[in-house]
Amino acid sequence: MGKGAHKALDRSTQFLRASRYVLPCDVRQFFPSIDHALLRNALARVIRDEQVLGLADRILETGVGVLDEVYDTQWFPGDDLWTAVRPRGLPIGNLTSQFWANVYLNTFDQYVKRDLKCRRYLRYVDDVLSFDDDKGRLNELRSAMIDFLAGLRLTLHEESAHIRPVEEGVTFLGFIVYPDHRRLKSKRGHVTRRRLLALARAHNDGQIEADRVTASVMGWVAHAAHGDTYGLRRAVLSQIRLKHPIASSARFAQLRTQPKCRA
Repeated sequence: MGKGAHKALDRSTQFLRASRYVLPCDVRQFFPSIDHALLRNALARVIRDEQVLGLADRILETGVGVLDEVYDTQWFPGDDLWTAVRPRGLPIGNLTSQFWANVYLNTFDQYVKRDLKCRRYLRYVDDVLSFDDDKGRLNELRSAMIDFLAGLRLTLHEESAHIRPVEEGVTFLGFIVYPDHRRLKSKRGHVTRRRLLALARAHNDGQIEADRVTASVMGWVAHAAHGDTYGLRRAVLSQIRLKHPIASSARFAQLRTQPKCRA
């Protein structure tokens, strides 16, 4: 509890304010790359019940080949021709997948925090932020991370893993986060506006209930409100016109007048 995306955003703001530089990293093709044998070994270190492990094996089998169309085979030292058919991949929609992904990267977290002694470190699924006042230490950290992840058969998007001053901001969980404010990524805003307007049109054409539109709008507003998106929220909500007014219309009006986030 208390470790969701919005908590991670708040933590990133704290670290940005306490540091001079930030190193953003993300794992290439994370869910399709998770190696079943390595994950199974990690589970077996904690779970002793063979029936539970058998159930885990059955769930893992459902992921074999599911994400092959988006996976480019990665080769690591010591690999042979059988590497391409190693069982790997977690279905993104499975309830176990995000938890098991954290299990898979637990040793990585421990290595960064305990062995590399990175005091200001943050990970949400496969998005990693590391903070320091010394660029040299972050460069060493980046190299060590790449070497360690290779042991988990994972690679980073090295082209985007560049150290930058915190004043430039960093992209994290759909926002561009700065020490003193946050902006929703513009692409996210455009996509959301089109989706919500399409839902409103579907309701006005009698295809869906108004409650479905309301739920989608409220969910987006709750997320967007964690950034300085007052103008965007007001603009998007002002465009939503429902053919059959409902009680939530008053709620829409209230949301348009909410102040901006103060991170």
